[in-house]
Parts: sequence; C-alpha cells; structure tokens
Amino acid sequence: MADQKIQMPGVFGGLMRYDSEYTSKFMLSPAAIVAFLVGIIVFVVALKIFFPAFG
Repeated sequence: MADQKIQMPGVFGGLMRYDSEYTSKFMLSPAAIVAFLVGIIVFVVALKIFFPAFG
C-alpha cells in the first residue's frame, strides 16, 4: 500500500503537489544568482562614479 499514490482532484485550493518535479532549462544555483546581482550592483555604482552626468 505504501507504493500507491493518492490522486487529488483537479482543484487544489492553492495547494501545490510536491511529489511532481519541475525541470527547467536554466539550472542556476543560488550562489550564482547572488553573484550576478552583486555584479550588476557593482556595474551600476561604477557607472555612477565614472559618468556622474548621466546618473
């Protein structure tokens, strides 16, 4: 009986099914996302320092 899955109705009332996996084409780690955001922040700050007339 443990290997049988219980099927829920089509409407879950806002609840998610955690037994189904989602696969994406872009698999990024949280560290890569944080590094990307820090890089964007550094880039914007550098632009404001070197080109103050445009910011």
